[in-house]
Amino acid sequence: MTKPLFLMLSASLLVFATEDTSKAQRDKAMTALYMKNGCSACHGIYAEGIGTTPKLMGRRADILKERLKDLKRGKTRSAFGTVMISFAKALSDDEIDQMAQYLSELKKVPPKETYELLPDEDDGTS
Repeated sequence: MTKPLFLMLSASLLVFATEDTSKAQRDKAMTALYMKNGCSACHGIYAEGIGTTPKLMGRRADILKERLKDLKRGKTRSAFGTVMISFAKALSDDEIDQMAQYLSELKKVPPKETYELLPDEDDGTS
């Protein structure tokens, strides 16, 4: 006997809703961990990179995961990378997996209100 279409669609929507909820929960947890560990101080709020600090936002998850695991083992590619070793060692393997996925999906979202350096003429701004 086949299930009614309504039940199959409801079950599918429930799966999608659960996946969206768990992704949202993961993102919230990873954002909190990223900020708590001070990652934004060097890598930027959106992991866009600051100065010579590498951009992490939008990089492939498998590469980010590999780099974090290397750092956790004490392996770095530069003298500047040594500061990252203690941060990586503080992460569990599960957190490394989740952080790599989170950073790979991260996109820069500009604030709603921005300061314009050159305001439009005749708009009354100072």
